[in-house]
Amino acid sequence: MSADQAIAIRRLTGNIGAEVTGIDLRDAISETAAVELRECLAQHQVVFFPDQHLDLQQQKMLTAIFGPALQLPYVTPMDAEPEIIRVYKGADEKGGVFGGDWHSDFSFLDAPPSGSVLSAHTLPPYGGDTLWASQAAAWDALPEALQRLLLGRDAIHVGKPYGVKWAPPAKEQSGAGIKMSRGDPTADRERKHPAVLQHPVTDRRMLYLNPTYVTRLDGMSEAESTPLLDQIQRHVTRPEFCIRHSWTPGTVAVWDNLATQHYAVNDYQGHERLMYRTTFSGLSPREMAAVPEKARQAAAE
Repeated sequence: MSADQAIAIRRLTGNIGAEVTGIDLRDAISETAAVELRECLAQHQVVFFPDQHLDLQQQKMLTAIFGPALQLPYVTPMDAEPEIIRVYKGADEKGGVFGGDWHSDFSFLDAPPSGSVLSAHTLPPYGGDTLWASQAAAWDALPEALQRLLLGRDAIHVGKPYGVKWAPPAKEQSGAGIKMSRGDPTADRERKHPAVLQHPVTDRRMLYLNPTYVTRLDGMSEAESTPLLDQIQRHVTRPEFCIRHSWTPGTVAVWDNLATQHYAVNDYQGHERLMYRTTFSGLSPREMAAVPEKARQAAAE
């Protein structure tokens, strides 16, 4: 059976998320279908494919239609599969969970990931949901004074969980199911990324901020930045800008890492959960920087 079938897209909320059916991702994906899936991701920011049950090679093929595979630093991949992370939490593991705070993945890197693919394999009998927040919808509804403050300004990102200065307490770190490198002083180095991006397909502006890695706004101290960043983060994660996904075995999610934040819910202690994750690269935040209208008009003249 060909994967180039009649793809059906069902919007899941008013601001973020869609379910895609009518395609079998275990088969070869035609270029026509690939274009439609990339457009769907651009429009909805996170897309879900139920009942797919992909093996690792099929997941890598799906990932490749969204962008070149990216091997993430600090997280140990599977043996002989450097592109794949085994996201596992055992029934006897205590403490935190991988991705258990609002964040955009690895935004402290010079070239952060463009997006990721997550495939559900073993799930707890309850809990283990994942939430995504639309930074595009949040920008649209942001007060104009905050829009003016952010547009054309950089935010400062550091790799807090992987560095020295901001290393989290051991009880908040994920357990032995995922091996990670920590205590790297280079992760504390500040990187600048635009606080507001502009999507190359939809032309929508979107925030590029998150509390896990952003410490301050450029030109401002941490003390000056913190109340503003906290206010913006409360705004971004308002329920109307979010989607909460309850996983079922075989479901595959693909999300735009530059347009969203996400949060893995750690509420299934005593049960195991196994997912496989791949990541893809694309345009850098600098290449997607949104600029004030005057600068856009001057560049067009």
